[in-house]
Amino acid sequence: MSSPDRDAAPAPASLLALRERIDSVDIELLALLNRRAQLALEVGELKKQQGSVVFRPEREAQVIDGLKAGNLGPLQTASVAPIWREIMSACRALETPTRVAYLGPAGTFSEEAALGFFGSSIVRVPCANFDEVFHVTATGAADFGVVPVENSTEGVVTRSLDLFLHTPLFIIGETSLFVRHNLLRRAESLDDISAVLAHPQALAQCNAWLSAHLPQAERRPVASNAEGARLAALDGSVAAIAGQRASSEFGLHVLAPAIQDDAHNRTRFAVLTHPQRHPAPRASGHDCTSLVVSVSNRPGAVHDMLVPLKAHGVSMSRFESRPARSGLWEYYFYIDLEGHPDEPHVAQALQALREVCAFFKVLGTYPVDAK
Repeated sequence: MSSPDRDAAPAPASLLALRERIDSVDIELLALLNRRAQLALEVGELKKQQGSVVFRPEREAQVIDGLKAGNLGPLQTASVAPIWREIMSACRALETPTRVAYLGPAGTFSEEAALGFFGSSIVRVPCANFDEVFHVTATGAADFGVVPVENSTEGVVTRSLDLFLHTPLFIIGETSLFVRHNLLRRAESLDDISAVLAHPQALAQCNAWLSAHLPQAERRPVASNAEGARLAALDGSVAAIAGQRASSEFGLHVLAPAIQDDAHNRTRFAVLTHPQRHPAPRASGHDCTSLVVSVSNRPGAVHDMLVPLKAHGVSMSRFESRPARSGLWEYYFYIDLEGHPDEPHVAQALQALREVCAFFKVLGTYPVDAK
């Protein structure tokens, strides 16, 4: 029997010529990338002499924004950011290894968010839970931490918000991830599934599908979706809810793709670090300032808290409340503001807001994607 390669028709001359031109361009690209890497090494040496940090999120955001603005196609503008993040990640790794903590094990959406933000040239530090992510980042075992803070279906990730209250860490970046939940299992069948394992948020985000297709199966919460996939790989009677990366990582079949209730389900992640090891990002032109505040329990207190923002023309993009757990019906308010404290109107609004709050903490100021 002839081999497929032997029977295949030869490529047309025009196709061969185009392939040769692509190969030539690839060689040119590699040479240019190495020139960029050499320049990055020289920048790294200067930073060492000056005592500067390697990673500047606002600088990288400005570089990507400039490239997007200058893109004339046919390369899609949406493809520019991930390509250049990988290039910058590889160049950064030449200067110093970047250790990034996230909710593990391998295959979680948190890992995907970390790789999307920093690129793949990092030292991965998977953690058992959100508390550990905060801990290893605060102690210096990791340079940065990545935690989910908000989901478009289920709202805020309460544990992450609570941990912000008592940590020295602050936010230096954010990334948003389209979350596509899949039902995974060793066997290629929905029959005889005794339990579905996933993080509580994922179970909630897939509630309607589970009720319709697996109403008798136990919904068993675990530390992460990837942990659920790992356990499903060991026990054929259970299934897991996780992403495509976890399916590949643990050798599971995708029984049902995209079972989340909201087809546009997204999760927002915060990137954390310690202020003694990394300065706050400077203004990039499109920034967010995150706060947590509280006010005295009196009539009109929340209204008074919002007045300074209106007075100084500062827009609020998020407003969430969490119980203060004092037993006195008091609350902490988590607020995202548009702008950077280096901008006078934002600085004035923050100062006026601080004066009317019983508790005031800036969680971070960081660049966000330009619209």
